[in-house]
Amino acid sequence: MKMYIELWKAKQAWIDLSQEERGNYMAQLGPAIQQLVESGAEIINWGAIDKTTYNKVDHDFFAVWKFPSQESAESFEKLVEGAGWYNYFDQVNAMGNPVTAQDVIGHLITM
Repeated sequence: MKMYIELWKAKQAWIDLSQEERGNYMAQLGPAIQQLVESGAEIINWGAIDKTTYNKVDHDFFAVWKFPSQESAESFEKLVEGAGWYNYFDQVNAMGNPVTAQDVIGHLITM
């Protein structure tokens, strides 16, 4: 299993689109997202980043996904890139295996 976190903010190219163009673009993504879910991906949560967060990242939105395998997560990455998402959004990603807090703390200590 892979956890996948996306953080993004709109580029000027997105801002320059009309609301209708933005809506049309997002509507095209719907079937692809549904297909991901049907193939085992799970949307944990999407949201807007709270502007009052201490030491906030320089992005406005987040998504947290769970994928059944490395391959399915990589397919997701290809889908996002192929959809032209990065033309419209400045995005950073993080992917990893879920582990316990103790595992992470142990890694921090031994690194």
